[in-house]
Amino acid sequence: MITNDATILKFKHKILREVAKLAWDGKLDEERDLLPYRLIPGPKASYRCCIYKEREIVRQRIRLAEGKCPSDRDTTNVVQVINAACEECPIASYTVTDNCRKCMGKACQNSCHFGAITMEATRAHIDPDKCRECGMCAKACPYNAIAHLERPCKQVCPADAITYDEFGVCVIDEKKCIQCGHCIHSCPFGAIGSKTFMVDLIRLINAGKKVIAMMAPATEGQFGPDITYSSWRTALKKVGFYDMYEVGLGGDMTAWAEAEEWLEALHEDKKMTTSCCPAFVNMIRQHYPELIDNVSTSVSPMVALSRMLKAKDPGVTTVFIGPCIAKKSEAMDLNIPGNVDYALTYGEIRAMLKAKDVELLPEPNDTQQASQFGKRFGQVGVASAVIECMKEMGESGDISALRCSGAAECKKALLLMKMGKLPQQFVEGMICEGGCIAGPSSNKTPMEAKKIRESMIAEADDRTVKENLKDYDMDAFSMHSKRVIR
Repeated sequence: MITNDATILKFKHKILREVAKLAWDGKLDEERDLLPYRLIPGPKASYRCCIYKEREIVRQRIRLAEGKCPSDRDTTNVVQVINAACEECPIASYTVTDNCRKCMGKACQNSCHFGAITMEATRAHIDPDKCRECGMCAKACPYNAIAHLERPCKQVCPADAITYDEFGVCVIDEKKCIQCGHCIHSCPFGAIGSKTFMVDLIRLINAGKKVIAMMAPATEGQFGPDITYSSWRTALKKVGFYDMYEVGLGGDMTAWAEAEEWLEALHEDKKMTTSCCPAFVNMIRQHYPELIDNVSTSVSPMVALSRMLKAKDPGVTTVFIGPCIAKKSEAMDLNIPGNVDYALTYGEIRAMLKAKDVELLPEPNDTQQASQFGKRFGQVGVASAVIECMKEMGESGDISALRCSGAAECKKALLLMKMGKLPQQFVEGMICEGGCIAGPSSNKTPMEAKKIRESMIAEADDRTVKENLKDYDMDAFSMHSKRVIR
Protein backbone atom coordinates (compact mmCIF):
# COMPACT_ATOMS: atom_id res chain seq x y z
CA MET A 1 0.00 0.00 0.00
CA ILE A 2 1.27 3.46 -0.89
CA THR A 3 1.29 5.51 2.30
CA ASN A 4 2.84 8.70 3.57
CA ASP A 5 4.13 6.90 6.65
CA ALA A 6 6.86 4.57 5.45
CA THR A 7 8.03 4.06 9.05
CA ILE A 8 5.03 1.88 9.86
CA LEU A 9 5.49 -0.27 6.76
CA LYS A 10 9.21 -0.65 7.41
CA PHE A 11 8.54 -1.77 11.00
CA LYS A 12 5.75 -4.15 9.98
CA HIS A 13 7.71 -5.74 7.13
CA LYS A 14 10.80 -6.14 9.30
CA ILE A 15 8.77 -8.22 11.74
CA LEU A 16 7.26 -10.28 8.92
CA ARG A 17 10.71 -10.89 7.44
CA GLU A 18 12.20 -11.99 10.77
CA VAL A 19 9.28 -14.32 11.49
CA ALA A 20 9.59 -15.80 7.99
CA LYS A 21 13.34 -16.32 8.44
CA LEU A 22 12.84 -18.20 11.69
CA ALA A 23 10.09 -20.29 10.06
CA TRP A 24 12.28 -21.15 7.06
CA ASP A 25 15.07 -22.19 9.46
CA GLY A 26 12.68 -24.23 11.61
CA LYS A 27 13.52 -22.15 14.69
CA LEU A 28 10.32 -20.17 15.21
CA ASP A 29 9.02 -22.22 18.15
CA GLU A 30 12.28 -22.00 20.08
CA GLU A 31 13.12 -18.35 19.32
CA ARG A 32 9.68 -16.73 19.12
CA ASP A 33 9.90 -15.24 22.62
CA LEU A 34 13.37 -13.81 21.98
CA LEU A 35 12.42 -11.98 18.79
CA PRO A 36 10.87 -8.89 20.51
CA TYR A 37 14.14 -8.34 22.38
CA ARG A 38 16.21 -8.65 19.22
CA LEU A 39 14.00 -6.21 17.34
CA ILE A 40 13.67 -3.79 20.28
CA PRO A 41 17.02 -4.02 22.11
CA GLY A 42 16.59 -0.75 24.06
CA PRO A 43 17.38 0.86 26.36
CA LYS A 44 15.62 3.78 24.68
CA ALA A 45 12.34 3.55 22.82
CA SER A 46 12.26 4.50 19.14
CA TYR A 47 8.53 4.88 18.44
CA ARG A 48 6.50 4.71 21.64
CA CYS A 49 6.66 5.80 25.25
CA CYS A 50 8.85 2.87 26.33
CA ILE A 51 10.54 -0.27 25.04
CA TYR A 52 8.06 -2.45 26.96
CA LYS A 53 5.14 -1.18 24.90
CA GLU A 54 7.18 -1.56 21.72
CA ARG A 55 8.02 -5.16 22.60
CA GLU A 56 4.37 -5.94 23.36
CA ILE A 57 3.39 -4.57 19.95
CA VAL A 58 6.04 -6.80 18.36
CA ARG A 59 4.62 -9.80 20.24
CA GLN A 60 1.13 -9.06 18.98
CA ARG A 61 2.40 -8.60 15.41
CA ILE A 62 4.21 -11.95 15.64
CA ARG A 63 0.89 -13.56 16.55
CA LEU A 64 -0.71 -11.96 13.49
CA ALA A 65 2.15 -13.25 11.35
CA GLU A 66 1.32 -16.74 12.58
CA GLY A 67 -2.36 -16.38 11.65
CA LYS A 68 -3.47 -15.83 15.26
CA CYS A 69 -5.38 -13.02 16.92
CA PRO A 70 -2.97 -10.48 18.43
CA SER A 71 -4.65 -10.72 21.85
CA ASP A 72 -6.21 -13.59 23.74
CA ARG A 73 -9.58 -12.78 22.16
CA ASP A 74 -10.14 -15.48 19.56
CA THR A 75 -12.14 -14.42 16.51
CA THR A 76 -12.31 -15.52 12.90
CA ASN A 77 -12.09 -11.98 11.54
CA VAL A 78 -9.09 -11.44 9.27
CA VAL A 79 -8.77 -7.74 10.17
CA GLN A 80 -7.61 -7.33 13.76
CA VAL A 81 -6.85 -4.50 16.19
CA ILE A 82 -3.40 -4.51 17.81
CA ASN A 83 -4.57 -3.21 21.18
CA ALA A 84 -1.12 -2.27 22.45
CA ALA A 85 -0.59 0.01 19.46
CA CYS A 86 -3.95 1.79 19.56
CA GLU A 87 -3.31 5.06 21.38
CA GLU A 88 -3.26 8.85 21.27
CA CYS A 89 -6.41 9.24 19.17
CA PRO A 90 -8.96 11.57 20.79
CA ILE A 91 -11.97 9.81 22.28
CA ALA A 92 -14.22 12.79 21.49
CA SER A 93 -15.08 13.40 17.85
CA TYR A 94 -15.77 17.10 18.43
CA THR A 95 -13.28 19.26 20.31
CA VAL A 96 -12.86 22.97 20.95
CA THR A 97 -9.69 24.53 19.50
CA ASP A 98 -7.69 27.64 20.42
CA ASN A 99 -9.84 29.66 18.03
CA CYS A 100 -12.58 29.76 20.68
CA ARG A 101 -13.21 33.34 21.88
CA LYS A 102 -15.63 32.30 24.65
CA CYS A 103 -18.00 34.73 23.02
CA MET A 104 -20.96 36.29 24.70
CA GLY A 105 -23.44 34.73 22.30
CA LYS A 106 -22.54 31.16 23.34
CA ALA A 107 -23.90 29.86 20.04
CA CYS A 108 -22.29 26.46 20.53
CA GLN A 109 -23.79 25.97 23.98
CA ASN A 110 -27.22 27.15 22.88
CA SER A 111 -27.22 24.78 19.88
CA CYS A 112 -26.44 21.67 21.96
CA HIS A 113 -29.54 19.68 22.94
CA PHE A 114 -27.65 17.31 25.22
CA GLY A 115 -26.04 19.66 27.75
CA ALA A 116 -22.56 18.62 26.63
CA ILE A 117 -21.05 22.12 26.43
CA THR A 118 -19.92 24.23 29.36
CA MET A 119 -17.90 27.44 29.56
CA GLU A 120 -14.54 27.18 31.27
CA ALA A 121 -11.93 29.84 32.09
CA THR A 122 -10.68 30.49 28.56
CA ARG A 123 -12.85 28.47 26.17
CA ALA A 124 -15.85 26.22 25.79
CA HIS A 125 -15.54 22.54 26.73
CA ILE A 126 -17.34 19.54 25.24
CA ASP A 127 -18.03 16.63 27.62
CA PRO A 128 -17.38 13.45 25.53
CA ASP A 129 -19.70 11.43 27.78
CA LYS A 130 -22.65 13.67 26.92
CA CYS A 131 -21.79 14.52 23.30
CA ARG A 132 -23.89 12.69 20.72
CA GLU A 133 -21.70 13.84 17.83
CA CYS A 134 -24.56 15.61 16.04
CA GLY A 135 -22.25 18.42 14.89
CA MET A 136 -24.68 21.23 15.63
CA CYS A 137 -22.13 23.09 17.77
CA ALA A 138 -19.53 23.08 14.98
CA LYS A 139 -22.10 24.50 12.56
CA ALA A 140 -23.18 27.19 15.04
CA CYS A 141 -19.73 28.49 16.03
CA PRO A 142 -19.03 31.83 14.30
CA TYR A 143 -15.27 31.32 14.59
CA ASN A 144 -15.14 27.72 13.27
CA ALA A 145 -13.48 26.90 16.55
CA ILE A 146 -14.93 23.41 16.92
CA ALA A 147 -13.14 20.68 15.00
CA HIS A 148 -14.49 17.30 13.98
CA LEU A 149 -11.66 14.91 14.79
CA GLU A 150 -12.90 11.68 13.25
CA ARG A 151 -10.37 8.90 13.59
CA PRO A 152 -8.69 7.89 10.31
CA CYS A 153 -9.72 4.24 10.68
CA LYS A 154 -13.37 5.13 11.24
CA GLN A 155 -13.30 7.72 8.46
CA VAL A 156 -12.26 5.24 5.75
CA CYS A 157 -14.42 2.32 6.89
CA PRO A 158 -17.13 1.85 4.24
CA ALA A 159 -19.21 -0.39 6.50
CA ASP A 160 -19.40 1.76 9.66
CA ALA A 161 -17.85 -1.18 11.51
CA ILE A 162 -15.48 0.76 13.80
CA THR A 163 -16.30 2.03 17.29
CA TYR A 164 -14.25 2.48 20.48
CA ASP A 165 -14.34 0.96 23.94
CA GLU A 166 -14.38 2.95 27.19
CA PHE A 167 -10.59 3.36 26.99
CA GLY A 168 -10.67 4.73 23.46
CA VAL A 169 -9.30 1.55 21.88
CA CYS A 170 -10.64 0.70 18.43
CA VAL A 171 -13.25 -2.07 18.26
CA ILE A 172 -14.27 -3.76 14.99
CA ASP A 173 -17.86 -4.95 14.73
CA GLU A 174 -17.41 -8.26 12.93
CA LYS A 175 -21.09 -8.36 11.94
CA LYS A 176 -20.52 -5.20 9.90
CA CYS A 177 -16.88 -5.58 8.81
CA ILE A 178 -16.54 -6.51 5.13
CA GLN A 179 -12.81 -7.35 5.54
CA CYS A 180 -11.75 -4.78 2.91
CA GLY A 181 -8.70 -3.75 4.98
CA HIS A 182 -9.00 -0.05 4.21
CA CYS A 183 -8.57 0.76 7.91
CA ILE A 184 -5.20 -1.00 8.11
CA HIS A 185 -3.10 1.56 6.28
CA SER A 186 -5.13 4.54 7.41
CA CYS A 187 -4.05 4.20 11.04
CA PRO A 188 -1.05 6.47 11.77
CA PHE A 189 -0.05 4.19 14.64
CA GLY A 190 -0.18 0.93 12.68
CA ALA A 191 -2.71 -0.35 15.20
CA ILE A 192 -4.75 -2.46 12.77
CA GLY A 193 -3.40 -5.46 10.90
CA SER A 194 -4.51 -8.68 9.27
CA LYS A 195 -3.80 -12.30 9.99
CA THR A 196 -1.22 -13.83 7.69
CA PHE A 197 -0.69 -17.48 6.86
CA MET A 198 2.88 -17.39 5.63
CA VAL A 199 4.16 -19.51 8.54
CA ASP A 200 1.74 -22.32 7.65
CA LEU A 201 2.87 -22.11 4.02
CA ILE A 202 6.55 -22.13 4.89
CA ARG A 203 6.05 -25.27 6.96
CA LEU A 204 4.21 -26.95 4.08
CA ILE A 205 6.98 -26.06 1.64
CA ASN A 206 9.65 -27.22 4.09
CA ALA A 207 7.74 -30.51 4.39
CA GLY A 208 7.98 -31.01 0.61
CA LYS A 209 4.32 -30.39 -0.23
CA LYS A 210 3.27 -29.25 -3.72
CA VAL A 211 2.38 -25.61 -3.16
CA ILE A 212 1.19 -23.67 -6.23
CA ALA A 213 1.17 -19.86 -6.21
CA MET A 214 -1.64 -18.03 -7.98
CA MET A 215 -0.72 -14.44 -8.84
CA ALA A 216 -3.53 -11.87 -8.98
CA PRO A 217 -4.28 -10.08 -12.27
CA ALA A 218 -3.30 -6.85 -10.49
CA THR A 219 0.32 -8.07 -10.30
CA GLU A 220 1.29 -6.74 -13.71
CA GLY A 221 2.40 -3.15 -13.20
CA GLN A 222 2.84 -3.31 -9.43
CA PHE A 223 6.61 -3.87 -9.51
CA GLY A 224 7.71 -2.03 -12.64
CA PRO A 225 7.66 -2.92 -16.36
CA ASP A 226 10.48 -5.45 -16.10
CA ILE A 227 9.03 -7.61 -13.32
CA THR A 228 6.81 -10.05 -15.19
CA TYR A 229 4.92 -13.20 -14.30
CA SER A 230 8.07 -15.07 -15.39
CA SER A 231 10.03 -13.06 -12.80
CA TRP A 232 7.62 -14.21 -10.12
CA ARG A 233 7.65 -17.83 -11.26
CA THR A 234 11.45 -17.97 -11.07
CA ALA A 235 11.62 -16.32 -7.65
CA LEU A 236 8.84 -18.46 -6.16
CA LYS A 237 10.40 -21.68 -7.41
CA LYS A 238 13.69 -20.69 -5.79
CA VAL A 239 12.06 -20.69 -2.35
CA GLY A 240 10.24 -23.99 -2.93
CA PHE A 241 6.91 -23.29 -4.64
CA TYR A 242 6.02 -26.03 -7.11
CA ASP A 243 4.68 -23.71 -9.80
CA MET A 244 2.91 -20.39 -10.46
CA TYR A 245 -0.25 -19.55 -12.41
CA GLU A 246 -1.95 -16.31 -13.49
CA VAL A 247 -5.31 -15.78 -11.81
CA GLY A 248 -6.22 -13.90 -15.01
CA LEU A 249 -6.84 -17.39 -16.40
CA GLY A 250 -9.43 -17.83 -13.65
CA GLY A 251 -10.77 -14.44 -14.75
CA ASP A 252 -11.45 -15.87 -18.19
CA MET A 253 -13.23 -18.82 -16.59
CA THR A 254 -15.37 -16.59 -14.37
CA ALA A 255 -16.19 -14.20 -17.22
CA TRP A 256 -17.50 -17.09 -19.35
CA ALA A 257 -19.52 -18.58 -16.49
CA GLU A 258 -20.97 -15.21 -15.49
CA ALA A 259 -21.85 -14.51 -19.13
CA GLU A 260 -24.02 -17.65 -19.17
CA GLU A 261 -25.75 -16.49 -15.97
CA TRP A 262 -26.17 -12.93 -17.20
CA LEU A 263 -27.71 -14.11 -20.47
CA GLU A 264 -30.26 -16.12 -18.54
CA ALA A 265 -30.94 -13.16 -16.25
CA LEU A 266 -31.19 -10.84 -19.24
CA HIS A 267 -34.02 -12.90 -20.72
CA GLU A 268 -35.73 -13.05 -17.31
CA ASP A 269 -35.28 -9.27 -16.75
CA LYS A 270 -33.40 -9.97 -13.52
CA LYS A 271 -30.69 -7.65 -12.18
CA MET A 272 -27.33 -9.31 -11.43
CA THR A 273 -24.03 -8.36 -9.79
CA THR A 274 -20.53 -9.75 -10.17
CA SER A 275 -19.06 -12.12 -7.60
CA CYS A 276 -15.33 -11.41 -7.99
CA CYS A 277 -14.63 -8.83 -5.26
CA PRO A 278 -15.02 -10.58 -1.87
CA ALA A 279 -15.41 -7.28 0.00
CA PHE A 280 -18.28 -6.36 -2.35
CA VAL A 281 -19.91 -9.75 -1.79
CA ASN A 282 -19.39 -9.35 1.97
CA MET A 283 -21.09 -5.94 1.78
CA ILE A 284 -24.13 -7.53 0.15
CA ARG A 285 -24.25 -10.42 2.60
CA GLN A 286 -23.97 -8.24 5.69
CA HIS A 287 -25.64 -4.99 4.69
CA TYR A 288 -27.97 -5.85 1.78
CA PRO A 289 -28.93 -9.51 2.46
CA GLU A 290 -32.13 -9.19 0.45
CA LEU A 291 -29.95 -8.87 -2.68
CA ILE A 292 -27.90 -12.03 -2.14
CA ASP A 293 -29.87 -13.88 -4.84
CA ASN A 294 -28.83 -11.19 -7.31
CA VAL A 295 -25.15 -12.05 -6.88
CA SER A 296 -23.73 -14.28 -9.60
CA THR A 297 -23.24 -17.84 -8.42
CA SER A 298 -20.12 -18.09 -10.57
CA VAL A 299 -17.10 -18.48 -8.33
CA SER A 300 -14.38 -15.85 -8.27
CA PRO A 301 -11.31 -16.18 -10.53
CA MET A 302 -9.27 -17.24 -7.50
CA VAL A 303 -11.61 -20.13 -6.68
CA ALA A 304 -12.03 -21.09 -10.36
CA LEU A 305 -8.28 -21.47 -10.85
CA SER A 306 -7.90 -23.36 -7.57
CA ARG A 307 -10.63 -25.80 -8.61
CA MET A 308 -8.97 -26.38 -11.96
CA LEU A 309 -5.59 -27.08 -10.33
CA LYS A 310 -7.12 -29.41 -7.73
CA ALA A 311 -9.13 -31.24 -10.38
CA LYS A 312 -5.82 -32.02 -12.11
CA ASP A 313 -4.00 -32.90 -8.86
CA PRO A 314 -6.06 -33.19 -5.64
CA GLY A 315 -2.87 -33.21 -3.58
CA VAL A 316 -1.77 -29.64 -4.36
CA THR A 317 -2.02 -26.69 -1.99
CA THR A 318 -3.11 -23.48 -3.69
CA VAL A 319 -2.14 -19.98 -2.57
CA PHE A 320 -3.53 -16.69 -3.87
CA ILE A 321 -1.07 -13.77 -3.89
CA GLY A 322 -2.23 -10.21 -4.50
CA PRO A 323 -3.01 -6.77 -3.06
CA CYS A 324 -6.28 -7.80 -1.39
CA ILE A 325 -7.04 -8.32 2.30
CA ALA A 326 -10.60 -9.55 1.71
CA LYS A 327 -9.26 -12.51 -0.30
CA LYS A 328 -8.04 -13.91 3.01
CA SER A 329 -11.61 -14.02 4.31
CA GLU A 330 -12.73 -15.70 1.08
CA ALA A 331 -9.94 -18.26 1.42
CA MET A 332 -11.12 -19.06 4.95
CA ASP A 333 -14.66 -19.85 3.79
CA LEU A 334 -14.89 -23.60 4.29
CA ASN A 335 -18.29 -23.66 2.57
CA ILE A 336 -16.65 -23.20 -0.83
CA PRO A 337 -15.62 -26.60 -2.24
CA GLY A 338 -12.25 -26.55 -3.97
CA ASN A 339 -11.47 -23.17 -2.46
CA VAL A 340 -7.95 -21.78 -2.43
CA ASP A 341 -6.14 -22.93 0.71
CA TYR A 342 -4.41 -19.67 1.61
CA ALA A 343 -4.17 -16.04 0.53
CA LEU A 344 -1.16 -13.77 0.94
CA THR A 345 -0.54 -10.09 0.26
CA TYR A 346 2.38 -8.78 -1.75
CA GLY A 347 4.04 -7.60 1.45
CA GLU A 348 3.84 -11.07 2.99
CA ILE A 349 5.19 -12.96 -0.02
CA ARG A 350 8.04 -10.47 -0.39
CA ALA A 351 8.91 -11.01 3.28
CA MET A 352 9.09 -14.75 2.54
CA LEU A 353 11.37 -14.12 -0.44
CA LYS A 354 13.65 -11.67 1.36
CA ALA A 355 13.97 -14.03 4.31
CA LYS A 356 15.72 -16.43 1.90
CA ASP A 357 17.62 -13.64 0.09
CA VAL A 358 15.63 -14.14 -3.12
CA GLU A 359 15.02 -11.08 -5.26
CA LEU A 360 12.59 -10.42 -8.09
CA LEU A 361 14.68 -10.00 -11.25
CA PRO A 362 13.68 -8.68 -14.68
CA GLU A 363 12.58 -11.31 -17.21
CA PRO A 364 10.95 -11.06 -20.66
CA ASN A 365 7.19 -10.65 -20.79
CA ASP A 366 6.84 -13.66 -23.07
CA THR A 367 4.43 -15.99 -21.26
CA GLN A 368 0.65 -15.60 -21.26
CA GLN A 369 -1.95 -17.77 -19.57
CA ALA A 370 -4.87 -15.32 -19.70
CA SER A 371 -6.57 -13.31 -22.40
CA GLN A 372 -6.37 -9.54 -22.21
CA PHE A 373 -9.91 -9.61 -20.80
CA GLY A 374 -8.89 -11.87 -17.92
CA LYS A 375 -5.82 -9.73 -17.27
CA ARG A 376 -8.00 -6.64 -16.91
CA PHE A 377 -9.82 -8.11 -13.91
CA GLY A 378 -7.16 -6.27 -11.90
CA GLN A 379 -8.89 -3.02 -12.79
CA VAL A 380 -12.59 -2.29 -13.19
CA GLY A 381 -12.81 -4.69 -16.12
CA VAL A 382 -15.01 -7.60 -15.05
CA ALA A 383 -18.17 -6.32 -16.74
CA SER A 384 -16.31 -5.68 -19.98
CA ALA A 385 -15.00 -9.24 -19.97
CA VAL A 386 -18.45 -10.69 -19.26
CA ILE A 387 -20.07 -8.62 -21.99
CA GLU A 388 -17.32 -9.74 -24.41
CA CYS A 389 -18.16 -13.36 -23.57
CA MET A 390 -21.87 -12.73 -24.08
CA LYS A 391 -21.08 -11.38 -27.53
CA GLU A 392 -18.86 -14.39 -28.24
CA MET A 393 -21.89 -16.52 -27.30
CA GLY A 394 -23.96 -14.72 -29.93
CA GLU A 395 -25.80 -12.06 -27.93
CA SER A 396 -26.19 -9.04 -30.19
CA GLY A 397 -28.57 -6.85 -28.16
CA ASP A 398 -27.72 -3.86 -26.00
CA ILE A 399 -26.22 -4.83 -22.66
CA SER A 400 -25.98 -2.18 -19.96
CA ALA A 401 -23.71 -2.59 -16.95
CA LEU A 402 -22.88 -0.18 -14.14
CA ARG A 403 -19.20 -0.28 -13.23
CA CYS A 404 -18.77 0.70 -9.57
CA SER A 405 -15.34 1.81 -8.43
CA GLY A 406 -15.12 2.35 -4.68
CA ALA A 407 -17.42 1.67 -1.75
CA ALA A 408 -19.54 4.81 -2.21
CA GLU A 409 -20.47 3.88 -5.78
CA CYS A 410 -21.13 0.27 -4.74
CA LYS A 411 -23.48 1.33 -1.94
CA LYS A 412 -25.35 3.70 -4.22
CA ALA A 413 -25.83 0.98 -6.84
CA LEU A 414 -26.99 -1.58 -4.27
CA LEU A 415 -29.44 0.89 -2.76
CA LEU A 416 -30.90 1.60 -6.20
CA MET A 417 -31.15 -2.13 -6.88
CA LYS A 418 -32.83 -2.67 -3.51
CA MET A 419 -35.39 0.04 -4.32
CA GLY A 420 -35.98 -1.35 -7.81
CA LYS A 421 -34.69 1.83 -9.44
CA LEU A 422 -31.42 0.62 -10.96
CA PRO A 423 -31.56 1.46 -14.69
CA GLN A 424 -28.72 -0.88 -15.70
CA GLN A 425 -29.11 -4.63 -16.02
CA PHE A 426 -25.87 -5.61 -14.32
CA VAL A 427 -23.53 -4.24 -11.65
CA GLU A 428 -19.78 -4.71 -11.39
CA GLY A 429 -18.74 -4.01 -7.81
CA MET A 430 -15.18 -3.17 -6.74
CA ILE A 431 -14.78 -1.84 -3.19
CA CYS A 432 -11.34 -0.36 -3.90
CA GLU A 433 -11.40 2.76 -6.10
CA GLY A 434 -9.84 1.82 -9.41
CA GLY A 435 -10.18 -1.89 -8.72
CA CYS A 436 -7.69 -4.39 -7.32
CA ILE A 437 -4.69 -2.35 -8.45
CA ALA A 438 -5.63 0.01 -5.61
CA GLY A 439 -5.91 -2.75 -3.00
CA PRO A 440 -4.67 -2.26 0.58
CA SER A 441 -1.43 -4.11 -0.15
CA SER A 442 -0.72 -2.55 -3.54
CA ASN A 443 2.88 -1.65 -4.27
CA LYS A 444 2.30 1.41 -6.48
CA THR A 445 -0.32 4.11 -6.79
CA PRO A 446 -3.23 3.19 -9.10
CA MET A 447 -2.09 5.79 -11.63
CA GLU A 448 1.47 4.41 -11.72
CA ALA A 449 0.31 0.80 -11.87
CA LYS A 450 -2.26 1.47 -14.58
CA LYS A 451 0.28 3.18 -16.84
CA ILE A 452 2.75 0.28 -16.56
CA ARG A 453 -0.04 -2.32 -16.89
CA GLU A 454 -1.26 -0.87 -20.14
CA SER A 455 2.15 -1.27 -21.75
CA MET A 456 2.56 -4.82 -20.39
CA ILE A 457 -0.93 -5.97 -21.38
CA ALA A 458 -0.44 -4.45 -24.85
CA GLU A 459 2.33 -7.02 -25.36
CA ALA A 460 -0.16 -9.89 -24.88
CA ASP A 461 -1.80 -11.44 -27.93
CA ASP A 462 -5.44 -10.77 -28.79
CA ARG A 463 -6.87 -14.24 -28.18
CA THR A 464 -10.54 -14.28 -27.20
CA VAL A 465 -11.79 -15.73 -23.93
CA LYS A 466 -13.30 -18.70 -25.76
CA GLU A 467 -10.04 -19.37 -27.62
CA ASN A 468 -8.10 -19.28 -24.36
CA LEU A 469 -10.41 -21.67 -22.52
CA LYS A 470 -10.45 -24.36 -25.24
CA ASP A 471 -7.09 -25.58 -23.92
CA TYR A 472 -8.58 -26.42 -20.49
CA ASP A 473 -10.97 -29.14 -19.36
CA MET A 474 -13.82 -26.99 -18.06
CA ASP A 475 -15.98 -30.07 -17.48
CA ALA A 476 -13.62 -31.37 -14.78
CA PHE A 477 -14.93 -28.96 -12.13
CA SER A 478 -17.90 -26.75 -11.33
CA MET A 479 -17.80 -23.00 -11.87
CA HIS A 480 -20.65 -22.29 -9.47
CA SER A 481 -20.78 -21.78 -5.73
CA LYS A 482 -24.05 -23.64 -5.30
CA ARG A 483 -22.72 -26.88 -6.78
CA VAL A 484 -19.87 -29.03 -5.56
CA ILE A 485 -16.87 -30.17 -7.59
CA ARG A 486 -17.62 -33.25 -9.66
